Amino acid sequence: MKKILIAAAVGGLILLIWQTLSWTVLNIHGDMQTYSPNQDTILEFLGENLEEGFYYLPTVAPGESVGSMEDYMGKPWAQVFYHEAYDANMGANMFRGFIVNILAAALLAWMLLKMGNASFQTILFSSIAVGIIGYLTTNYATAIWFQTHTIPDLIDAVVSWTLVGLWFGWWLRK
Repeated sequence: MKKILIAAAVGGLILLIWQTLSWTVLNIHGDMQTYSPNQDTILEFLGENLEEGFYYLPTVAPGESVGSMEDYMGKPWAQVFYHEAYDANMGANMFRGFIVNILAAALLAWMLLKMGNASFQTILFSSIAVGIIGYLTTNYATAIWFQTHTIPDLIDAVVSWTLVGLWFGWWLRK
């Protein structure tokens, strides 16, 4: 149990450090935070016309036929995550992220230890596979339908879980 707890704590920290670097210093996700010089006008308009929530525009009104979506083909569309108040509590968000990372690392460490005496290579490639599986079934699956750019997410999945795999390959075999 001690081995899993240490693996998870360090693995979670590795994930958090990579995520921080990816979104800040390396700015891999810069395209997901594009500045608009019209942001104040856009936010004012949204505030006057939307309640807090997630919107996919255009979409059919409740009770309308899905066939009416044909009218929108070839026209602009958008996804809007609208919040009524900006609340970036960085400390709480980083804590929650760290806890999630620890949990993910603990689950992977537990699975790897169930393999018996796995080699360094098996542990490393299993860790990378977990990252790629996560990417394919979440970010990339979403991109198929909503045309989002996911290369930064793929980089995050491969790099972060490779780093965790290197750590696990050393630690879990001790």
